[in-house]
Amino acid sequence: MANTIKLPKWLEDRHTILWNTFKDNEFKMEDAINALEGTESGKKGVDKKGVTVVMSELRKAGWLNVSFDKEDSRKRIYNLKSKEQIIKEQLTLKEGKLTRSDIIAILKKAADLIRTRVDYKFILVLLFLKEISDKWDTEYERAYKEAIEDGLNEKEAAIEASEPSFHDFDLPEEYKWDNLRKDVENLPENFSNALKTIAEKNTQLKGVIDSFDFVEFTQSRENAEILRQLVELFSEKKLHNVDPDILGDAYEWILSYFAPQKAKEGEVYTPREVIKLLVEILDPKPEESVYDPASASNGMLIISHKHVKDNYGKDAADKLFLYGQEVNQKTLALGTMNLYIHDIKNANVAQGDTLLYPKFKEGNGVKQFDVVIANPPWNLDGFPEDTLKKGDFWKQRYSYGFVGKQSADWAWIQHMIASAKDNTGRIGIVIDNGALFRGGKEKKIRTSIIKEDLIDCVILLPEKLFYNTGAPGAIIVLNESKSEVRKGKVLFINASQEFEQHPEVRKLKILGEDNIKKVAEIYREFNDNDGFAKVITLEEIKENDYNLNVSLYAFPEDKIEDIDIAKEWEDLKKLELELQAIDEKVRGYLEEVL
Repeated sequence: MANTIKLPKWLEDRHTILWNTFKDNEFKMEDAINALEGTESGKKGVDKKGVTVVMSELRKAGWLNVSFDKEDSRKRIYNLKSKEQIIKEQLTLKEGKLTRSDIIAILKKAADLIRTRVDYKFILVLLFLKEISDKWDTEYERAYKEAIEDGLNEKEAAIEASEPSFHDFDLPEEYKWDNLRKDVENLPENFSNALKTIAEKNTQLKGVIDSFDFVEFTQSRENAEILRQLVELFSEKKLHNVDPDILGDAYEWILSYFAPQKAKEGEVYTPREVIKLLVEILDPKPEESVYDPASASNGMLIISHKHVKDNYGKDAADKLFLYGQEVNQKTLALGTMNLYIHDIKNANVAQGDTLLYPKFKEGNGVKQFDVVIANPPWNLDGFPEDTLKKGDFWKQRYSYGFVGKQSADWAWIQHMIASAKDNTGRIGIVIDNGALFRGGKEKKIRTSIIKEDLIDCVILLPEKLFYNTGAPGAIIVLNESKSEVRKGKVLFINASQEFEQHPEVRKLKILGEDNIKKVAEIYREFNDNDGFAKVITLEEIKENDYNLNVSLYAFPEDKIEDIDIAKEWEDLKKLELELQAIDEKVRGYLEEVL
């Protein structure tokens, strides 16, 4: 038979010994102990405790039937499934699929296990490793079945189905999930070695998964126990039949769940509702390119892909060309795994400092894209003129001027302008609200960009949307080639009141589906809208000293509550009578005391 279809080799070997002893006849635990203890072809046998583990694992895998002993209900009766039966069952993929709730439930338990004691990123690495291992099994089953149907014998089919060409990743047998978890005493070493070896065999994972060290993770006894429990938790379910969108949502759930905690440590997480609004506005299409120069967990790229998939289909989404750059290696690793979990393979992400060393180049400058989208770190310091001039293509990218050392906001915007195509380029950036009106060098750059009529729309977002700041934030939309109706004008949208309460974090807000739809529709209409939106000419902006503060131009009117004068008067008279009665009662108490 094949090396294994579902079981690791050590367990299948035990099944073979038991099958040779009992066939499909019933037997008891003591019979299994006698069969597996002692010597197996000169090898050290399995002790009693080990036999219990073997029986338990065979039962979990469905290779062993268990029933009660009719004569003694405290004991169990066992009988094995034949290899032919196993093959027949396992070559038919299970129809039942885990739901989003099933996966989230597992991750909630994982989050509860680690709390804030260890880095949450290890949950994501384990999820990734479990997913690619379970998926390898599915790919193996499919290839094995096809090989059998093509006339190969079992051994030949097993060799054929193990070929890397049938799999997304080359996964050595000893580093499949079930083989890693069986050696409980050496879990940290096994997982660390697995990540390094898998990265070596799969160049696309080099620098992604091998940067996580489970040995370091388990320096304390408490963390070693946490790892053991996490491994067992992830072992409860098979992930091979989980829809990539569901698994991707689960990955994103972990990122958002720990975002409030990590924000205190300086990590930036863009709420997915904000990204969705930005993507709705920029509207990427099949065969276009999307570039995020500060890609982090790749949320911008993933939601752009989903936008095209929802509107044009999966095949069209696979023709969307995705590019991202991220300076932090660990963040880049999480983002790369996030893409794979979402089953997105048409992405090219690179590590490096975008403001100095952009990785995507073309000819004598930076590569240009149809859609450029980002939420870079707000007010990033340390990029004054002398620093930026040390970078690549600085004349092309910073032609509007240099920022001060306190904030690189307008350096990011300039890089994004340089990275957008002249005819189809659309740019969307989430930025600190202060960038809209600050003076000095930023004002000079902002003025030049406004004069060139590149700014299409400015949107003021609600307060408390972001995990790392209570500030409102803003979206600036730029267009390299405005339509006639938009030329010489800027649309200001005051969406400061467009929010819902966050379902889990009490002090935060979110953009609801209706909020996103409303703002996106108003952007497309490009008309005044009852103070909520206002189309302003460049001349008017000039009169305001090139200030882009949205509240200067668009300010939704406060809703005036209809008042029933007669009813309010009656309520007031009742209150006066109640106060009078209380006053008389207090006076009576005072007279008694005095």
